[in-house]
Amino acid sequence: MRPTPDITALRKTLASHEAPRLSVAGRRFSFGVEGLDSALGGGLPAGALHEIIGAAGADLPEGEAFTALLAARAAQGRPILWIRQDLMANEGGMPDARGLAALGLDPGAFLLVRARNGEQALRAASDGAACTALGAVLIEIWGEPRRLDLTATRRLALRAAESGVTLLMLRLAARVLPSASHSRWRVAPLLSVPLEARAPGPPAFALTLLRQRAGPSGVAGEAPGQNWNLTWQLEWDRDQQRFRTPDSRRKPRFLDGPALSRPVAALPAGRPAGAGRADRKAG
Repeated sequence: MRPTPDITALRKTLASHEAPRLSVAGRRFSFGVEGLDSALGGGLPAGALHEIIGAAGADLPEGEAFTALLAARAAQGRPILWIRQDLMANEGGMPDARGLAALGLDPGAFLLVRARNGEQALRAASDGAACTALGAVLIEIWGEPRRLDLTATRRLALRAAESGVTLLMLRLAARVLPSASHSRWRVAPLLSVPLEARAPGPPAFALTLLRQRAGPSGVAGEAPGQNWNLTWQLEWDRDQQRFRTPDSRRKPRFLDGPALSRPVAALPAGRPAGAGRADRKAG
């Protein structure tokens, strides 16, 4: 029995909607570090939700830099929607185009959205994840908003799977909560190794894989007898636009010598530094 024309047209319509999903299936984006990518089966899957956690609010600069760099590798030249909760700006200021350019990223590739609270940020991320014109969605959440639960993350994961848009969620000053993310990471600042002539070294990160679906995690004691050591020290290679492991031949020589110069308060001009205190006591 042949299908009726209406059924045939319906099948063609459904197939056209499935085509973008099939083109994304199996696609991965890598860190560029062989050992790390191998532990992930070749990299992280695109069109999925990945979670990055900074345990303390002081991890904001490193967390933002790492997530933005990872989003750029996931986007592969397409626009990136960057959603920030307003509290992030209060704690660490706004992203700077010159800082992104210093990392080798194109500031024009980022579309910045400000959200008043965590609920608005999650709603904007859900809308962004449905937009197939985007390469990635980066969402920043502070703490543990009431709306951030398993249901909300499952909704985001489904949107990402349907559109093929990779979604990266950065959570600062937060605990690990149940979520539908494909992978969960902890990022922390790492002392960078200086270059020749004691020039500042590239950005460096301490990265731990806490969870990945259908794979080992880096959490000691998560299962009896398991103690996976899935922690890496990474630095960013601006020229190659990828992460790499620090070169062991470069040693932090400044630790054995004088400290690098730092800005200090200017001394009063024309008189000793303690003169002001003496004048106040005399008065």
